[in-house]
Amino acid sequence: MPRRIVILGSTGSIGTQALDVIAERREQFQVVGLAAGTNRGQLDAQAAAFGVEHTALGVAEAEQLVRHVDADVVLNGITGSVGLGPTLAALEMGRTLALANKESLIVGGELVKAKAAPGQIVPVDSEHSAIAQCLRSGDTGEVRRLVLTASGGPFRGRSAAQLEDVTPAQALAHPTWDMGRVVTTNSATLVNKGLEVIEAHLLFDVDYDHIDVVVHPQSIVHSMVEFWDGSTIAQASPPDMRLPISLGLAWPDRVSGVGAPLDWAMASTWVFEPLDEGAFPAVSLAKEVGRAGKTFPAVFNAANEQAVDAFHEGRLSFPGIIETVQRTVDAHEAPASLSLDSLADAEAWARRRADELIARS
Repeated sequence: MPRRIVILGSTGSIGTQALDVIAERREQFQVVGLAAGTNRGQLDAQAAAFGVEHTALGVAEAEQLVRHVDADVVLNGITGSVGLGPTLAALEMGRTLALANKESLIVGGELVKAKAAPGQIVPVDSEHSAIAQCLRSGDTGEVRRLVLTASGGPFRGRSAAQLEDVTPAQALAHPTWDMGRVVTTNSATLVNKGLEVIEAHLLFDVDYDHIDVVVHPQSIVHSMVEFWDGSTIAQASPPDMRLPISLGLAWPDRVSGVGAPLDWAMASTWVFEPLDEGAFPAVSLAKEVGRAGKTFPAVFNAANEQAVDAFHEGRLSFPGIIETVQRTVDAHEAPASLSLDSLADAEAWARRRADELIARS
């Protein structure tokens, strides 16, 4: 019997690539629900192509779709913290959650972890999928550290001073991946990598002191796990999101022929460089935020979203993105406990605070 799949964010990058994977494997996967943000025309076309009866437009409707459609796997490809409700719904309904919407885990933190059964969340980010694959080589108790690789984005090698005048168009010219505006900009600032550090901590229960980031511009090694005996296991493949997406859909099984293997007969060089935290302080800030926990990750993420919009609208410089996030985080006072209401309040406060700082910049 094919595995029944619900895809949230079906018209975005993750969703369309997931449908590409499924289109050639109808005997293995059956799409039973689709949800999109605003593109009703494309959503309807997808539903017709895959024979899907249940569709939803908007995040609230996507959450209801998850609760009312019988499925084995929910692929959450929504962008931003608005994906938290559907993430919690998928976990509450006992579905396997193939998680591309990292923000929902990062913002939801302990709320998401409390609802997740062991193995219920399968990461779809290429870095975390790589770590999950590497961890098959040993027990989590044998892990010395996780090493997340970063392409370095379009501004790799530039100093802090050289980042002052970069433009939105330059920030969107990612050398490896084709992503949306927010994610691509986050890759340029390395906020995305900072979020992935928090995600790695939450997914794999490894302390922040034992999670490192290394710049690897070829984007062939997607991440590594170093074990306590000195062995390092790396997952390597050409940069193609269909591979981690397919693992999210079929975990723990692999999907035959989904990606092209590396050509080991071709001469190549893989470069690994230390992260310049002076020019790109987002990872260090993210670790501070992750350690603080509670509503701090929500504030970090919300302030960043406001700052990214301001940058693309010409109201903020590129370095001003992280400066705004830092100042917003510094001003935040977390509540005593974490709840959906406190998260919503913290996000709303962070957006207002960031907007005020941007207006004065």
